[in-house]
Amino acid sequence: MSIIQNIRERGTWIIFGIITIALIAFILQDGVGRQGGNDISILGKVNGQAINKIEFEEKLELQLQNYAAQGVTREQLLGYLWNQEVDRLLLKDEENKLGLSVGTKELSDVLFGNESPFRQEFTDQATGEFKVNDAKQAIAQIKKSKNVEQIKQIEKVYIEPSIENRLRNKYQVLVVKGVQVPKWLSEKQYAESNAISSISFVGIPYTTILDSTIKVSDDDVASYLKENAAAYQVEETSRSISFLGFSAAPSYQDSVTARNDIESYKQDFKNSTETAKYLNKVGTEIPYYDSYISKNSLQIPQKDSVLSVGVGGIYGPYVDGKNFTIAKILGVKQWSDSASVRHILIATVNPQNGQQVREDSVAKKLADSISVAIRGGASFEEMVAKYSDDAGSKTTGGVYEMFPQAKMVPAFNDFSFDNAVGAKAVVKTDFGYHYMEVLKQTAKGPAYKIAYLSKMVMPSNETINAASTAAAKFASGSKDIKSFNASAVKLNQQVIPAAGIKANDFDIPGIGTARNIVRWVYEKGVNDVSEPFELGDNYVVAVITSEEKEGLASVSAARPQVEGIIRDKKKAEKIKATIKGKTLEAIATDANAAVQRADSIGFSFSMITGLGNEPKLVGAAFNKALINKVSEPIAANTGVYAVSVNAIAAKQADQDPNFFKDELLERTRGMMFRSASSFKKIAKIEDNRSKIY
Repeated sequence: MSIIQNIRERGTWIIFGIITIALIAFILQDGVGRQGGNDISILGKVNGQAINKIEFEEKLELQLQNYAAQGVTREQLLGYLWNQEVDRLLLKDEENKLGLSVGTKELSDVLFGNESPFRQEFTDQATGEFKVNDAKQAIAQIKKSKNVEQIKQIEKVYIEPSIENRLRNKYQVLVVKGVQVPKWLSEKQYAESNAISSISFVGIPYTTILDSTIKVSDDDVASYLKENAAAYQVEETSRSISFLGFSAAPSYQDSVTARNDIESYKQDFKNSTETAKYLNKVGTEIPYYDSYISKNSLQIPQKDSVLSVGVGGIYGPYVDGKNFTIAKILGVKQWSDSASVRHILIATVNPQNGQQVREDSVAKKLADSISVAIRGGASFEEMVAKYSDDAGSKTTGGVYEMFPQAKMVPAFNDFSFDNAVGAKAVVKTDFGYHYMEVLKQTAKGPAYKIAYLSKMVMPSNETINAASTAAAKFASGSKDIKSFNASAVKLNQQVIPAAGIKANDFDIPGIGTARNIVRWVYEKGVNDVSEPFELGDNYVVAVITSEEKEGLASVSAARPQVEGIIRDKKKAEKIKATIKGKTLEAIATDANAAVQRADSIGFSFSMITGLGNEPKLVGAAFNKALINKVSEPIAANTGVYAVSVNAIAAKQADQDPNFFKDELLERTRGMMFRSASSFKKIAKIEDNRSKIY
C-alpha cells in the first residue's frame, strides 16, 4: 500500500490539497506578484537567504487548509507566515554556525518515533496504536515508485518540517541549558527580594501647578527624543491619512421598492406546493432547510408572530438584517431539542472534497450487511473502527453526543429526532449510507419546518450614481490637505483620521479591509488626494497627511506620548526651586503639606501604598546614606519628594533559597526563547510583500 493510497483512505483531502497547491504554484508563476509587467519571484531576503514566492504560496495554501475551519483569512495568514519564515531563516543561520544537523538514524527516529508527522494517517483508531511498519512501508514504496512530484511533496509536507522542528529544538536546548545563574547573583537577588524599608517623606504633587502655565515647544520634544532615543525608535515606516466616506447604501425609496417587489411574490409563495423548487426558481437569501427546528432553537426576528400563523400560513414581509423576508410554516412536530446517536458511515463521496469514494450500490450493500451483522450480535464499536468513513466520530465509537436540531444534514437530522430512543436503521444522506441508532433525547416540544423567501434590499442605480458623483466632485475639488479639509467643512462632514498604516497592511482603522487604499498610500506622497475608492456601500476619498519613517520618532508623532513627561519635568524644576528647608518638617511647612510615612516597602516592587508606581522613591528607600537624613528633592512620577529613611531590614523569607534559585534560573532561561526577536533587530531583512500583494 502506498502512502498516497493510505492517505486517500484515511484522509483523502490531504493529497488533493497537495495537488491543488502544485497547480496553484504553477499558476502563480505567471499570475501573482506582477507589478508593471515584471514578475517578482523573490518575496524577500533574510541575511541574503531568499524567501521564494512560489514556495511561500504553497505553504500559505497549506496553512489556509489547516485553519479553514477557524475562519482565518488569507490576509491574516500572510503576516503570520512571513514572520514564521523570517524566524525560520534567522534560526537556520544560528544552527548552521553551530554545525547542527540531523543524521540518517536520527531522522528515522523523528519520522517514525513520538514526533512522527505520519501519526495521524497511520494510527489505529480503535487501539490508538501508531502503525510504524505500515508508515515505513508506505514511505519506502513512494521512494521506490520514483514519482518525482510525489516524493517532492512528501518531503515538503512531512520531512522538511520535521527536520526543521528537530533542529530548532536542538538549538533552543543548547542555548537554554547554557544559561546559568551564579551563586552570588542568586544570593543577592534573594536578599533583595526579602528586603523591606520604611521612610518618612514630603510630597508636592505636579497638580499644584496648572498645565496651562507650562508650555512644551517642538524643540523641547526634539531634545527629549534625542536624550531618550533608544525608547522612541520607529521599527517600521508608517503613514497616516484622513478620509471621507460617501454612502451608497440603499435609500428609503430603495427599501420601499424592495418591499413592494417581495410583496408581489407573496401569494404565489403561499400557494406553491413544491416549496424547494419555487424558492430555487425565484431565488432567496436564506437557503431552504428541509427539516424541522425547535421553537427554542429558532433564531429569527418576530419569532412569535411568525409561528402564530399556523401550518400553511405566511408572515411578512419583515425586516431581517439587510433583507425583507416572508416566512411560510410548512409543518410542526413534537421533537426533542437535542439527541445523541451513534452511526457508521459508508461513504459514497468524501465529506471533505466531494470526490466519489465508492459506487452507491456498493455502499448500500455494505451498509445493509453491517446492519445485519450488528443485529446478529456483532460489536458496534468494532464495526465503526473497521468500516466507518466519518473521521469526526470514529474515535468516539461513532457517537455524536447531544447535538441540537439542524446541526446535521436533513435525513440524518430527521432520523435522530423523528424516531424513539433505540430506533435503528440504514439512512441515506448526500454523503452515503449511515447505519444509525438513537441513544438519547431531551424532552419533546414543538419543532417547525419553515421556508423563507428572502430578498436583499439593494441600492438603486440612482442611489449609487448620486454617491459616486458626490465622491468624484469632492475628490476633484480637493488638491491637498488644506483644500480637502475645507471641502469637508463646506459639506458639514467630519473627516476621519487613520494613523499607523504600514506598507503590508490589509486593514485601515475606521475603514476595514482596504488593501487597494494601502497600496495607493505607498504609491503616492504626503498631501496627495485619492480618486474615490469603492468599498462595499461606500465611496471613500482619502488624503495622505503624514509619514513616520523608520528610525527616531518625529516630534509630531511622539508629542502625545512625551508632552506630559516633559511638562512634569518642567514642573519639577519649578517645585525644586521653592524647596528651602533642610528638614522634612521645614519642607512640609513651606509647601503647606504634611510629613507622611510609608512602611514595608519592598525592594523588588516599585509600588508604594498610597502613591502608586514610584521606582525612584523605592530606590531612595534602600539608600543607606539617607538613614535619618533628608534627601535632595527627587522628581518622581507624580510629584517632587523629599525622603528620609527610617530603617532598612529583612522580612521573614517566603521561599526556600534553593527554590528561589531554581525559579530565577527558569525565568532567565525563559527569556532565551525570545532570541529570534533579538536576531531580527540586527538582521538585514528585505521585504517585497507590498510589491506583490
